[in-house]
Amino acid sequence: MKKRVKFMVTAFRDGFQSAYGARVLTKDFLPAVEASVAAGMDHFEAGGGARFQSLYFYCNEDAFDMMDSFRQAAGKDANLQTLARGVNVVGLDSQPRDIINLHAKMFKKHGISSIRNFDALNDVNNLTYSGQCIHDAGLNHEAVITMMALPPGATGAHDPEFYVGVLQQILDAQIPYDSICFKDASGTTTPKVVYDTVKQARKLLGKDTHIVFHTHDTAGVGISQYIAALNAGADQVDLSLAPVSGGTCQPDVITMWHALRGTEFDLGVDIDKVMEAEEVFKDCMMDYFFPPEAAMVNPLIPFSPLPGGALTANTQMLRDNGMMDKFHDITMAMGEVIMKGGYGTSVTPVSQFYFQQAFNNVMIGPWKKIAEGYGKMVLGYFGKTPIEPDPEIVKICSEQMGLEPTTEKTVDLNDKDESKGVKSATEMLKKENLEITDENIFIAATCKDKGIQYLKGEARLGVRKNEKKKEAAADGQAASGYTVKINNNSYAVKLEGDKAFVNGVSYDVSVQEGIDENAVQASGGAAPQAGGGPSVEVKAPMPGLILRIEKNAGEAVEEGDLILVMEAMKMESEVFSPQAGTISEIKVTQGDQMKAGDVLAVIS
Repeated sequence: MKKRVKFMVTAFRDGFQSAYGARVLTKDFLPAVEASVAAGMDHFEAGGGARFQSLYFYCNEDAFDMMDSFRQAAGKDANLQTLARGVNVVGLDSQPRDIINLHAKMFKKHGISSIRNFDALNDVNNLTYSGQCIHDAGLNHEAVITMMALPPGATGAHDPEFYVGVLQQILDAQIPYDSICFKDASGTTTPKVVYDTVKQARKLLGKDTHIVFHTHDTAGVGISQYIAALNAGADQVDLSLAPVSGGTCQPDVITMWHALRGTEFDLGVDIDKVMEAEEVFKDCMMDYFFPPEAAMVNPLIPFSPLPGGALTANTQMLRDNGMMDKFHDITMAMGEVIMKGGYGTSVTPVSQFYFQQAFNNVMIGPWKKIAEGYGKMVLGYFGKTPIEPDPEIVKICSEQMGLEPTTEKTVDLNDKDESKGVKSATEMLKKENLEITDENIFIAATCKDKGIQYLKGEARLGVRKNEKKKEAAADGQAASGYTVKINNNSYAVKLEGDKAFVNGVSYDVSVQEGIDENAVQASGGAAPQAGGGPSVEVKAPMPGLILRIEKNAGEAVEEGDLILVMEAMKMESEVFSPQAGTISEIKVTQGDQMKAGDVLAVIS
């Protein structure tokens, strides 16, 4: 009798992150969820990870509404699972205990059954409280050991003994769990290491513990890893569905089914129904821009392990910022960043820290600017790295950031940080006269400024869909709506009565013929003041998004005053006044995408 291999369908979370940078609208994919259920699949990854923040950042949607809709589409009996990052829960920044606890309660409230909980540093201290909260909320807790292959020649961690040692720490800490997952986000662990690790874990855990192995096919060895894991005693693997399978995503259900033909293992699926579900899914996603690198096996990934889920998210941002030509150099620079940073596993958020630091090393110069996340990780603010970071890099990080290294637990540090937690998030909501609910508190705490923008109705749509040529109407009228380009930024504008919809966001509008000179003067226009001295243009130091504007036209500034904050590659960059004077013009609005050298403001 064949052994039934259980699997979770990752297409609607990890697949979206790995292929589309997590930027997918809920209404577009729900028919594929329903088709997958009809095909007999009942375990789905339904949110968390990058699919939480991305809905507020790029989709102008509420992640809690998405989870509710997913539950309705999947039915009451489906196992819906989300991904959590230990003390980071579903954000890039770590959180205090009250937000970690709120995370579990809110996800339970909105239809989730299980949470897979990992720490990129494999610091068990970061799993203890978060795992307990997941268990106490009545959810299944899947505790995780994160894996990757070190660049050739590097040693000291990320071998079977290291992974089984982390597992033993989880057991010793008495963290409640329902299953154990070995998670390789970059797909770089060799099949031999996978086999030895799972074999030793099975011996330690006994025959009844549910063991999962997760990978991506970015390095081309995903199926080999899965076969090795199953032969060593794993019970479950993660699989995706076309069009978001293979390459940066998980191997396809059909591919795995084929690989197991003639073996002692079986997925237990009706393969014809699976193929029908995939056709529905392909139709759902046909309008989305599919980056070519998402479907590729990248042979250089073992040398600079970049997770599938981070690869396309970063290439999307590089495209947005006109820097796609730098992708190869940045990727290759990751190897050194990983080795000198203490061997944290290349999985979110640490993979993003690695990419940000490699980005800075390429664009600005080696170690000239320390990325905040990377610096805090090296200094111990996110927990203990698997090995000690390079002492010289520790010194550079400390000097640039003005921080001393720490060994204090991350949750203890965050509990003392007044800028974090329920109280701080509540004050953010009150300041903007927004409703105080548990959901809004969690959104503000984990998404900060962009979460507030969403709640205020100011979020912009950042979903990448293929452009379609629109035929002119039969009566010769132009298609409804306009594409308006201002300062090299394109906006989709549609007029309906007294409303203008700009990139999907509604604004009150009125239009009249002729120019009202009084209105021009009242708007704080750019006409320079007589006798005001020479004007200086403040230009964007690099491509990026306008995140916050701190000064308005007409305000006096001193040299060095903060004018605005830009964001590129999920890093904030402050723009300061180069001289004292008066801001005669702010040439951007919040959410604008700028190129390097674009004029941001004028100071007279």
